[in-house]
Amino acid sequence: EEIQRETAYPDGKVEKVLKNGCHLIFFPNGTWKKVGSDGKTVTVTFFNGDVKQVMPDQTVIYYYADAKTTHTTYSDGLEVLQFSNGQIEKHYPDGKKEITFPDQTIKNLFTDGQEESIFPDGTIVRIQRDGSKTIEFNNGQRELHTSEFKRREYPDGTVKTVYVNGQQETKYVSGRVRVKDKDGNIIMDTKL
Repeated sequence: EEIQRETAYPDGKVEKVLKNGCHLIFFPNGTWKKVGSDGKTVTVTFFNGDVKQVMPDQTVIYYYADAKTTHTTYSDGLEVLQFSNGQIEKHYPDGKKEITFPDQTIKNLFTDGQEESIFPDGTIVRIQRDGSKTIEFNNGQRELHTSEFKRREYPDGTVKTVYVNGQQETKYVSGRVRVKDKDGNIIMDTKL
């Protein structure tokens, strides 16, 4: 672009005003700033390679050169971080966080302490504040982990529970109940 005027300041800063209305300001340390002709779009390129852009809607996009990471802050408070490995984190104004990992696993961290992970194969893991965990598998099976037991529910209605003392209890759809001790010995079986 053609330069309309150029001003050199005593501190070493140089400002160039282009005919299209853009302002370019060059600082002695190698940082430079471009103010768009609209006066609202500002790009600062720092001496270390970082780049900060402020858009007319007040969205701020900051690129960290060393980490190859982009941090975008929207005017509504949403922050999005994009890492060089493909991981994307969204930090919502209400405190919720959503992380999408390179393998496309999505993890939601809720403000009440609950977590939810959705894996590419469709498996969903939910962790409650008390530490209990629910796992929903894509084959219809479901697991519940608590401090007292682990329970697996099968699509046919069978439920198998393993207690912390090692005892196992299996309830079948037919009504049959089989209980094994910690060593796997059957201690009860109600064959119908």
